[in-house]
Amino acid sequence: MKVRQGVVVAALGIALMGCGVQPTGVIGAGEPASGLTRGMRLYYASASGLRAVPLLDKEVKDLNAVVKLLAVGPVPAEQREGLTSLVGIGGYSVTGSGTRVTVRLDGPYAESGRDQGTGQLVCTLARAQSVLDPKVRTDDVEVTLRPSEGAALGPYRCAEFLNT
Repeated sequence: MKVRQGVVVAALGIALMGCGVQPTGVIGAGEPASGLTRGMRLYYASASGLRAVPLLDKEVKDLNAVVKLLAVGPVPAEQREGLTSLVGIGGYSVTGSGTRVTVRLDGPYAESGRDQGTGQLVCTLARAQSVLDPKVRTDDVEVTLRPSEGAALGPYRCAEFLNT
């Protein structure tokens, strides 16, 4: 039995050595790969939950502009894919510092806080805060909604609204 195991091990060793691939050093190939995981995204509602859409043609400089873009809704091609915006807020002011984002609303907030419209706000603002402050991870951002009438909602993290 030991002889047979030795033969198998030797045969595997020879096969691995003879595969024809020569060792090489490190080959410089430029910058690391990047893709849709970097940069700004807007989150829209769909029948299957929230979906992130990359914002490719606009540079975002503050959180208020992000909410304005979100409220406009998806472009027609995205609408045909079943995406929509459920964000329906009147006056607002958004501030962010580190991992904290606060949305101050004029008047009451009509949603429950556990709905797709709130998820759109939370996930989009969390992503925007991490883009505006690269030291902040999207998953660490907490968003609080503070209506001028009624109790504050949150803080929420984006993960609470994904795959629900």
